Amino acid sequence: MPHPLHPDSPRPRQFDLIAFDWDGTLFDSTVIITRCIQNAVRDVGGAVPSDRNAAYVIGMGLMEALAHAAPDVPVDRYPELGARYRHHYIAHQNDISLFEGVLGMLADLKSSQHFLTVATGKSRHGLDEALQAVELHGMFDGSRTADETAGKPHPRMLQELMREFGVDPARTLMIGDTTHDLQMALNAGCPSVGVSYGAHEPEAFHVLNPRFVAHSVRELHDWLRLNA
Repeated sequence: MPHPLHPDSPRPRQFDLIAFDWDGTLFDSTVIITRCIQNAVRDVGGAVPSDRNAAYVIGMGLMEALAHAAPDVPVDRYPELGARYRHHYIAHQNDISLFEGVLGMLADLKSSQHFLTVATGKSRHGLDEALQAVELHGMFDGSRTADETAGKPHPRMLQELMREFGVDPARTLMIGDTTHDLQMALNAGCPSVGVSYGAHEPEAFHVLNPRFVAHSVRELHDWLRLNA
């Protein structure tokens, strides 16, 4: 276990493991994912969800998300619905980029010897593709995806990461843009931080007791410098 002090500061480190959600927290993908969900539902003849309802399911596992967004689509058409979502997402995945300031924030945390991890509703294949970006090489120490564990807000992703790195819940921080992320942290007994620039409106965060709600990557970075 790394020493709980920042190498350049006497301030004690509060967290050893920091888990980030991906879409809407690190990656500026909310609008594109919302449109892909809507287009997939339209393709199979379902009632197209509103922007709000489509954005609400971001962070869930794919099948669970599409089922929630398209309750009128029969279960036997879920595979087709998922295939149409993937078709639309692949067509636009190169349009998605990290939020400005994310790389600097991650590098700062890395230099403080935190374990940096990802807990996401993406598939393992989808996350691995996203992590191929040169600037992210070696940045994360571990990750869990919904298709290899359990979808949010089930705590399994965080529980597995904590076991992998030998970190207690009180020393683990979950950061995300949805109530699913913050509820997962609560279910795992971990503190959390919400970000308001992603998929969910921050008014819904407060009942889930996040330590902080950041309205920009800069605010998040500044809070982590002082509190992580």
